[in-house]
Amino acid sequence: MTLAKRGLILGATAVAVAAVTVTGAGIHLSQSKAFFEESPKELIDQVWQLIDRNFVDATFNQVDWDAVRTEYLGRNYANQEEAYGAVREMLGKLDDPYTRFMDPDEFRSMQIDTSGELTGVGIQISQDEETKDIVVVSPIEDTPAFDAGIRSQDIILAIDGTSTEGMELNDAVSLIRGPVGSSVTLTIRRGEQQLEVPITRARIEIHPVRYNVQTGPEGPVGYIRLTQFSANAAAEMGDAIKDLETKGVTGYILDLRSNPGGLLYSSIDIARMWINNGIIVSTVNREGVVDEESANSHALTDKPLVVLVDGGSASASEILSGALKDNERALLVGTRTFGKGLVQSVRSLGDGSGVAITVAKYLTPSGTDINKHGIDPDVKVELTEAQQEQLAANREAIGTEADPQFAAALQALSTEIQEARAGGNVTAAPGN
Repeated sequence: MTLAKRGLILGATAVAVAAVTVTGAGIHLSQSKAFFEESPKELIDQVWQLIDRNFVDATFNQVDWDAVRTEYLGRNYANQEEAYGAVREMLGKLDDPYTRFMDPDEFRSMQIDTSGELTGVGIQISQDEETKDIVVVSPIEDTPAFDAGIRSQDIILAIDGTSTEGMELNDAVSLIRGPVGSSVTLTIRRGEQQLEVPITRARIEIHPVRYNVQTGPEGPVGYIRLTQFSANAAAEMGDAIKDLETKGVTGYILDLRSNPGGLLYSSIDIARMWINNGIIVSTVNREGVVDEESANSHALTDKPLVVLVDGGSASASEILSGALKDNERALLVGTRTFGKGLVQSVRSLGDGSGVAITVAKYLTPSGTDINKHGIDPDVKVELTEAQQEQLAANREAIGTEADPQFAAALQALSTEIQEARAGGNVTAAPGN
């Protein structure tokens, strides 16, 4: 069995932005919708069947899944909303926060493909499996949440005064979302602090790649910041590398900090731009079937590379950084990554609702399962609270020598360039 990678997502569990352009099926389904409204049990059985065939854990979290079907189909449902509640309750037995049901409104607003125009605040959030806290995986750069100072690992305690204690992840996302120009106030816990953060929702256009040339001790350095693995990320990354190559850079710093992930195929395509040979990632479903993705001898550069990572580098970011580290293609600098090694498939249902199902886990090229642990950097550089505050207040300093993690990456890259030159692997840039 081969997983259809272009239908798989590797982001956090939910995105507090809403797609203006609806993606996926469930838009023009009036006949099916009428059928499911007349027979809510059909919806429940459809979800049950999808889980039965695809869920990554063949034991269904030690749950008798056949008995679950009997239980929920044995009930009577007065309307569709009761059926939706039953589906959520049924999926809750799997104890997997990444497998979730979305009603038609939630499904329409779910960000699967970030190539279009979005509205919202711009954060990806997850739910801690043990504490059930609603946790910020990462704010998306240049969005209202990012501008308001929301950070990775902030815990959302309340949304417009409504406590998130015991709240389902989808309910939190629904409360955070809203029309352009409206506001929402998040009560967050950051360490020992409790903060009230008002955010005005906006229309968001995301370009995931930014790059520039910086001066390094060994010559010009290409700095690339990748904020999300969206549908256009690979094309933008390819353009950036090709342009930087024409500028004669001696090496690269790839910044994946606060990148919450995205599309699986995007991470594979980008890895192939850096790695000429070797395994990129393997996915394992419940039958133990391994689907390996490898480099294809089409790398765009072989110059030294350092990758910046932190606790907000999740999922697809971890696939890319794990592939680069295990293939000894790059040094990782920063702090341990988020630790999400699971893959979801998003399916549309007959009435316009949808379900995201954890269908596989992924392993780095060395066979490491990073779920719940993350990837440790080769060079650990933690930012102090004061340094984080300074960078949050002055975003222009990110990716400059005023950014302590970038400065450490630049130093590590200089050493890598020197070693590569001594081995005859790097051509000096013009004028050096």
